[in-house]
Amino acid sequence: MTEARKVPLLNVANILTMARLALVPVFLFSLFEAGGFDTTWRLIAFAIFAVASFTDHIDGTLARKHGLITDFGKIADPIADKALTGSALVGLSILDVLPWWITITIAVREIGITLLRFWVIRYGVIPASRGGKAKTLAQVVAIGLFVLPQNDVLQLIAWVIVVVALVLTVVTGIDYVVRAFKLKARAGRAVA
Repeated sequence: MTEARKVPLLNVANILTMARLALVPVFLFSLFEAGGFDTTWRLIAFAIFAVASFTDHIDGTLARKHGLITDFGKIADPIADKALTGSALVGLSILDVLPWWITITIAVREIGITLLRFWVIRYGVIPASRGGKAKTLAQVVAIGLFVLPQNDVLQLIAWVIVVVALVLTVVTGIDYVVRAFKLKARAGRAVA
């Protein structure tokens, strides 16, 4: 019998996840500096948000490719993702760049699905769907565009993408709930 390879807690994927989490307050500082609408600070905030968002893609890819998946990473990665996007959405709403109802809709979906994941984890894992990945991409792109200093063209593009993100947020949320209940029902039939 072969012994399972022990993955060190301190690995490049987990370090990137923690770096993303550490960038959240730096991003918020930059977003709100000089009243929240200074062009230079908004460009700095955008750069920080872009780097932090890119680490989300890289850490998962590295973890899967090099077998660096840890229980810590499974928990910390989604927390870092939600902290980054959630803080950006709240920050943009505080600055009156984005209406609160958009931030609340996205936050309720993300928190609800996270709680649902914990509820069904004993029955199995529901993998991210293509729609879920598209939702995340649309949210990140929309947030990034709203963080940038605005002009009419950029604002129009940002609004189109945020509408797409909202539709994907709601549709994939409903899909996830349906898949979670099907998983639970299958597990219940298997036990019976």
